[in-house]
Amino acid sequence: MLDLFASSYPLVKALHVMAVLSWMAGLFYLPRLFVYHAERGQQTDAEPARSLIIMEEKLLRLIMNPAMIVTWIAGLILVLTPGIVDWTMLWPWTKAGAVIAMTWFHMWLAGQRRALLTGRGLTGRRYRMMNELPTLLMVVIVLSVILKF
Repeated sequence: MLDLFASSYPLVKALHVMAVLSWMAGLFYLPRLFVYHAERGQQTDAEPARSLIIMEEKLLRLIMNPAMIVTWIAGLILVLTPGIVDWTMLWPWTKAGAVIAMTWFHMWLAGQRRALLTGRGLTGRRYRMMNELPTLLMVVIVLSVILKF
């Protein structure tokens, strides 16, 4: 079993990186769609609002959700690969915390999509501010993995 993890490590790592890139793209773009939805799509029967609703739903369901799942599965496989993670160091804990926060943000975005559909969404300004969170989390994750402090 250990040989299976070790021999598949480069492939799983590549899959993990591709999934993270896809997930991050969605985490950056969906709040931007929410800004447009909140500021320009007030009327649900207006064409811009219908287009935004379709874009938000497809981005979340077809790109972000699968990318998050693959990120988690590949990441857990990497963590289980012997000799890769030293849990006595700080970096795996900061990365894990940031990934959990990123997952929470993903779930929060899904809830905000539902809120926008019912007219209870936030303002465009609030979505702009929340759009900074995945960038901060990405910085923590990349520094943790590269610097291994």
